[in-house]
Amino acid sequence: MEQYYMPKHLDFKNLRFCLDNYKPTFLYIRDCGGVREDGIYSPRGRVKVSEDLTDKILDFRKDDSGLYMLVDSRQVFHFPLLKEYLKGFTMAYERIEHTEEGVGRMIMLCQGIDPYDSELPEPRKSTLRIVLDYHLMEIDFEGRIDIKFHSWLKKPYWKTWTVDKNKIKPNVSTININ
Repeated sequence: MEQYYMPKHLDFKNLRFCLDNYKPTFLYIRDCGGVREDGIYSPRGRVKVSEDLTDKILDFRKDDSGLYMLVDSRQVFHFPLLKEYLKGFTMAYERIEHTEEGVGRMIMLCQGIDPYDSELPEPRKSTLRIVLDYHLMEIDFEGRIDIKFHSWLKKPYWKTWTVDKNKIKPNVSTININ
């Protein structure tokens, strides 16, 4: 999956926009490993939340005590935001290339690739990803969440991107057919 860095100061605006305008399909939160209660170091993270969001509503609340992730208004995880985090969200795209044998193969791309390269297949899912309080959070969405260039992180290859609010695809769960 290729990843596109997003500016940290827009984290919660981008998260709100994505949740309000796109269909989240899965929420995954795990710790980043480390020294456990028994004093033994474990490089593998323990899963804290692994939730299929089919027919559910994902939301969040942020206040002075931290960030609360909510599923159907029920709190599923709390990030106290006690430590200053270094990087903001990234947007990752999962693209599947179909081979001559008819089998799909995930495309792995490096940093600096144009997300709208016409030679690439359309993403089948977008993942909003961040590390907060030594926990990795990933939110999967159907299809592509459009992004646009925001600023240079480090020229000439490292750009930051933000959600493109001018290319909204309707969230099927919020469309009123009547």
